[in-house]
Amino acid sequence: MKKAGLIICLLLLIGCKSKTVSRNTEDLKIKKVLETEINSGQENKAYSLGKRVLETCNTSKFKPFNETEVTKSVMENTTEERLTKTCLRFRQYYGSFIDLKLEGVYKSKNETIYRYRALYTKKVANKELRVFVNEENLISAIKSMDWDEKFDTNAN
Repeated sequence: MKKAGLIICLLLLIGCKSKTVSRNTEDLKIKKVLETEINSGQENKAYSLGKRVLETCNTSKFKPFNETEVTKSVMENTTEERLTKTCLRFRQYYGSFIDLKLEGVYKSKNETIYRYRALYTKKVANKELRVFVNEENLISAIKSMDWDEKFDTNAN
């Protein structure tokens, strides 16, 4: 009985050969954009909207986004309540927000990623703000994370 079970298991393993799935990795590739190729109008928009979010922590006043600036999902997820909660934690650990410093621009098939170093009054602050701009020139995501010198494409 044990031999029959073992033989059946072996036949199942041999019979369940995995298929090779072809995947277009060009869609997933993210490439660094040269400084000369950066769209200055788009970069200014990413900078100003990213700064607007982080300055909320200093002023406690948030000017809501509109549909010409961000996608609907960003507009729904960027609420004053959520920002207040995040800001309380950021101010406690990092101090007051000072400014954003552009550290790099990356391009995928569907969007451009602006990578900023967020500068705060406390020296322990080592934060990054990523602003994602889609093909319609709308901010499709804003993400804050710990700074890492190496750009991790899996963190977006």
